[in-house]
Amino acid sequence: MPSASWGCSLSAYFIVAHFHFVMVGGMLMAFLSGVHSWWPKMTGRMYPEKISQLAAVVTFIGFNLTFFPQFLLGMLGMPRRYAAYPPEFQVLNVFSTAGASVLGVGYLLPMIYLIWSLKYGKVAGNNPWQATGLEWQIQSPPLTENFTTIPIVTQDVYDYEWLERQKEHEVTHVG
Repeated sequence: MPSASWGCSLSAYFIVAHFHFVMVGGMLMAFLSGVHSWWPKMTGRMYPEKISQLAAVVTFIGFNLTFFPQFLLGMLGMPRRYAAYPPEFQVLNVFSTAGASVLGVGYLLPMIYLIWSLKYGKVAGNNPWQATGLEWQIQSPPLTENFTTIPIVTQDVYDYEWLERQKEHEVTHVG
């Protein structure tokens, strides 16, 4: 929260901007990241990566176009909880509204391509991200019990060289 000498009070729109910037940026974006990371493991299908990158860029632009003008409005003294705002705040409110529309498109794109990927996405395989954690060493989507036997861990979770050695071992021992 800004200091009182900065000229922004609790009744200014800055508070609205800050709350939504933190909650949408910190929570919703993290949720979407987690969904994208775990989607292949949950569904056994991959989503189209190029479209997901486009959605991330559109979401980023829409997010900043929505909330950055709200910070400016708060610093300029626009009060919150008003149904109608003074005309000098029109332009920044229009930018914020346009940004919300762009942000909506950014959220709509993943819904579309994730649902699409359930039927048409290529099969993910067990470890599409080449990760070394145990969860990525089982089939996708996982069995109810995950592991048929208790796994024995012989390497560090961040030992990516182990993964390369496993690949080389598979290549040298193929018929």
